[in-house]
Amino acid sequence: MRYWLFKTEPDTFSIDTLKQQKVSCWEGVRNYQARNMLRDEVNVGDEVLIYHSSCKQVGVVGIAKVVRASYPDHTQFEPESGYFDPKATPETPRWFMVDVEYQRHLPLIALADMKQNPALAQMPLVKKGNRLSVMPVTAAQWQAIVTMAGE
Repeated sequence: MRYWLFKTEPDTFSIDTLKQQKVSCWEGVRNYQARNMLRDEVNVGDEVLIYHSSCKQVGVVGIAKVVRASYPDHTQFEPESGYFDPKATPETPRWFMVDVEYQRHLPLIALADMKQNPALAQMPLVKKGNRLSVMPVTAAQWQAIVTMAGE
């Protein structure tokens, strides 16, 4: 099992939405490096920190579990979708997604607080210039974040 952090904008898809849906596809990733991780490295059973970005209170807000391994992101084939990719075909998809299942909310662990935690100093999220929407988390980083949440 591995650990991951998935970013989402809560105005588009929040931890509350995931809780309501129970299971959801994680579609719309349009960065090749993040795509490659979803396609090649994220597996069923992996645990995911859900991170709210592009909002007033950015940070980790919950935990999900991967329940379906990588498969083609259907939105790349839908012309009316904001994620449509005219170069993608069902025979040669370019973009992939996984399904995640809601596990639990966490109290907000703000990015500013994460940046102050020495145990997270090497985490890609806290380094300048990292904009990936999917990123790996080490077991030690996972434990540090869960500890910050009071668990």
